[in-house]
Amino acid sequence: MKLRAPGYFFAMALVTGCAVGPDYERPAVALPSSYAAANTDAAVVGQQWWKLYADPTLDKLVAGALARNADIRLAVARIEEADANLREAGAAFLPGIDLGTSGTRSRVSSQTVTPPPPGIPAVRNNLRLTASTAFELDFWGRLRRTVEATRALALSSRYAHDVVTLTLAGLTTQAYFSLCSLDAQIAATSAALASREQTLDLMRRRASGGIASDLELNQAQASRADAATQLADLQRQRSLAEHQLGNLTGQLDLALPPSANLMSLPTPPIPPAGLPSTLLERRPDISQAEQQLIAVNAQIGVARAAMLPTLSLTGNAGGESSGLSTLLKNGSRIWSLGFGLTLPVFDWGRLAARADASEARAHQSLAAYQKAIETAFREVADALSNLEQTAAAEIHLRQRTTAARDTLRLAQARHDAGYSSYLEVLDAQRTTSDAELALVRNRQNRLSASVDLMKALGGGWSPVK
Repeated sequence: MKLRAPGYFFAMALVTGCAVGPDYERPAVALPSSYAAANTDAAVVGQQWWKLYADPTLDKLVAGALARNADIRLAVARIEEADANLREAGAAFLPGIDLGTSGTRSRVSSQTVTPPPPGIPAVRNNLRLTASTAFELDFWGRLRRTVEATRALALSSRYAHDVVTLTLAGLTTQAYFSLCSLDAQIAATSAALASREQTLDLMRRRASGGIASDLELNQAQASRADAATQLADLQRQRSLAEHQLGNLTGQLDLALPPSANLMSLPTPPIPPAGLPSTLLERRPDISQAEQQLIAVNAQIGVARAAMLPTLSLTGNAGGESSGLSTLLKNGSRIWSLGFGLTLPVFDWGRLAARADASEARAHQSLAAYQKAIETAFREVADALSNLEQTAAAEIHLRQRTTAARDTLRLAQARHDAGYSSYLEVLDAQRTTSDAELALVRNRQNRLSASVDLMKALGGGWSPVK
């Protein structure tokens, strides 16, 4: 019965003990019932949303980024650290067992006031082998709150990994679209440069024959130089975009051939209407902020429990003898059981201040959680607006480009027939070039807005059950 009593008391303490500190409840955040722009008949979009663009090169780039990027490796290492911390916190519930041994050889004096009794040797050995244990009774729930906080931080690290994954996929996709946009702009500017070089060659022949003036020749030279300068700058920007893609994907020597599919890339569907709360739950940064809120909420209980008595049990068992041959015999056995209670009496307010600091951190985490939700809703609304406006602008830009090309053709015909000056052709060339480049850039903005939407929605959506 004596050996069973501590175990019984320990079990009763765990059953009847209460965990101090507030239990977590998800805060209510007021959100509009629906987004301003949404689709009433939207398809399901999975986590690999970049495959909706149906571009094999993009698929390879994103896969490479998710496999080799340094930020991904860092996030994985943080998950491993959090898992180890959780195992450590959980192990605190179980008693640790330590094995200890000691050996001494000593001599006592025979000239003291009380010399050793006759037959007791002055030189003696003492060998000791014990297994000892000590553990805290979690009567106030301090250990439970610690595990709760550590578990929440472990989940937070996993959501942080998802944040990195989503962000990295978005950055890689947008960098690829930027590269495709620059390729399209380079192609348009190269065509414009070739046309202006032909015009310049024609002007030189006309000037040598006295048909064209030096003014027109200088204007043609300036127009050709302007296109060449613009082309060089676009090629510089393409190199930088390629370097960024190489850094994101972990391929520093990445070299991609020119792409001509920007205008043919599809844009993903927009989400169904009336799902803001459901869609926001998919965002890993919101889940990460909530887990951090759970962790600091549990740490309030840890801080409050430190102000209450600490109950612990200790025990050891083993053998003590003067020789190895008798160390484990019945007469050499030793054991002890102990109970301890520690109560903070006066600490100049240190523990109370620590509890107040925990509550202040909880208030900070609550504000961060609410801000994450509000930011997420704004980002979804912004992405939907950008997607809608760029889609509408593309219609007008296509009309502008068609009209500008027709104007250039007519201006060139009028100049060749002698009805107008070359200045009219130059103006038409600039207008056409600006229209073509604006159309390409708007298409890039439209694709980038669709990527922003995927990121803002946590990587896609699914219908409400």
